[in-house]
Amino acid sequence: MYIAYPVFLYSCERIVRLFRSHDAVKIQKVAVYPGHVLALYMSKPTGFRYRSGQYIFINCRAVSPYEWHPFSITSAPGDNYLSVHIRTRGDWTSRLRTVFSEACRPPAEGESGLLRADLSRGITDSNARFPKLLIDGPYGAPAQDYREYDVLLLIGLGIGATPLISIVKDVLNHIQPGGSVGGAEPGGTGKAKKRQFMTKRAYFYWVTREEGSFEWFRGVMNEVAEKDKDQVIELHNHCSSVYQEGDARSALIVMLQELQHAKKGVDILSGTSVKTHFARPNWRSVFKRVAVNHENQRVGVFYCGEPVLVPQLRQLSADFTHKTNTKFEFHKENF
Repeated sequence: MYIAYPVFLYSCERIVRLFRSHDAVKIQKVAVYPGHVLALYMSKPTGFRYRSGQYIFINCRAVSPYEWHPFSITSAPGDNYLSVHIRTRGDWTSRLRTVFSEACRPPAEGESGLLRADLSRGITDSNARFPKLLIDGPYGAPAQDYREYDVLLLIGLGIGATPLISIVKDVLNHIQPGGSVGGAEPGGTGKAKKRQFMTKRAYFYWVTREEGSFEWFRGVMNEVAEKDKDQVIELHNHCSSVYQEGDARSALIVMLQELQHAKKGVDILSGTSVKTHFARPNWRSVFKRVAVNHENQRVGVFYCGEPVLVPQLRQLSADFTHKTNTKFEFHKENF
C-alpha cells in the first residue's frame, strides 16, 4: 500500500519519457578537454526547438540502458547542431567519457583539447564507432528568460558556464547580419513569435580554478572577439588559482601575459584574445559599474555554479536595486 503510489508515479514518468525521447541522434564531433570535460556535438532532431539556458536528458545504452542524466545545452538556438559539455563526476559520466574517448585521437596542430573526433572530416581512430545517444527535452531552466532584459550580467563558476555560453552565442547571432539586437525571437508560435529580443548589452564573467578550463569554450571566445564589432558582449575570464594582479607572487606571469598579448594579441592562459584576470572578481565593483553604465534599465543577473556565491550575488542585486535607479533581478541555477 505504501509503495504502490510512488511506483505508479515512477512508471508514469518512464512512459512519458519513452514517448518524449527522440530517435538516436547522430554524433558529429567529440572533444575531450582538460578538467575531465567531454564535449558532444550532435545532429539536431527534426522539429527540435529550444531556448538558450535550457537542458536535456541524455541516455547512452552502451553505458546504462535505464539511466537518464540532465545536461545544459551549450549550442545556440540558431545553430544547426546540438551540443553539450559534460564534466565527469561519478561512474556514469566517467564511463561515458571512456566510451567516446576510444573513438578519438590526439588533436591536430592548432586544435584544442586532449582528444578529438570529427566525422564530417573523417577524423576518428581506426574507424571506431560512436555509441548511440537518446535525448529527452528540452526542459525549462531559470536562465531561459534572458531575452526579456535590457542588460545581461552572466556569471558562471567552472562548468556552470555551460548554459551561459549558449546565451552568449545567441546574443552574438542576433547582432550578426540578418539578426539584430532588439529583433523578434525566431521560431515558436502565438505569443512566442511576438516576443522581442530586448537585450542590448551583455557582460559575461567566467571564474575557474584551472587554466586548462579555458579550452572548453575557446572557439566561442574567439568568435565573439572576431564578430562583435560593436562590442555588445563583454567577456571576462578569471583564473582564481593565481594570486591577484599587483601581488608580488604573480608578477612574473603578469609580465609574460602582457608581453604575449602586446606582441601577438593572444592571452597566454586562455589562448584567445580575451585577457585573463587573476583571482576572483570584486563583485561589488562589477555591480557598481553595470549600474552606472545602465541607468533606468533592467539588468538580468544569471548565475550558474556552486551555491557558495548565491547569498552574496542575491544581496548585491537587492542593494543596488534599492540604492540606484537600475533594477537588478537575480536568477540562479546550482550544479
